[in-house]
Amino acid sequence: MKKRLLVIDGHPDADPARFVHALAKRYSDGAEQGGHEVRTIKVAELGFPLVASRVDWESGDLPPDIRDAQDAIAWADHLTILYPLWLGDMPALLKGFLEQVMRPGFAFVAREGKLPEKRLKSRTARLVVTMGMPALFYRAYYGAHSVKSFERNILRFVGIRPFAHVLIGNVEGNASARAGWLDDLFDFGEAGI
Repeated sequence: MKKRLLVIDGHPDADPARFVHALAKRYSDGAEQGGHEVRTIKVAELGFPLVASRVDWESGDLPPDIRDAQDAIAWADHLTILYPLWLGDMPALLKGFLEQVMRPGFAFVAREGKLPEKRLKSRTARLVVTMGMPALFYRAYYGAHSVKSFERNILRFVGIRPFAHVLIGNVEGNASARAGWLDDLFDFGEAGI
């Protein structure tokens, strides 16, 4: 089944040498090979302020890049979100992007005396997280807390599920391991997952 796939490259550094960018490109290449429709958002190339108050978040002006990102998310069947682990969590620019894009009225609607209405149901997601430490150590010792928080507090809150994640450790390691991960991302894209 052909899908509408959105790739969100969450690396805050636009330098093309960053491994996250290569992974995002391979996923997109695989998706195109698989006959899927693909769109890409590169967070490092967007212009938007950080949300600084509740008023900003609930009713502040929506920057054009954020409006375009919301349109792409609304269009998509599946989101693949890639980012490097920085200080144990997603980079601040990606968090700022998510705070802008997942605003009330778009991603959810508050309801008096009830849980919010989840507006992004029927979408699935995969997180791809790179890190310098071994992925097994991050999962075993730190409990993959950033990934769990992203899945529970953002994706599930707005109705995106099911979701999967891939942890890629030792990114500064050997080239053959990186080549294997690039092949895996191509395969995920081709399969639309």
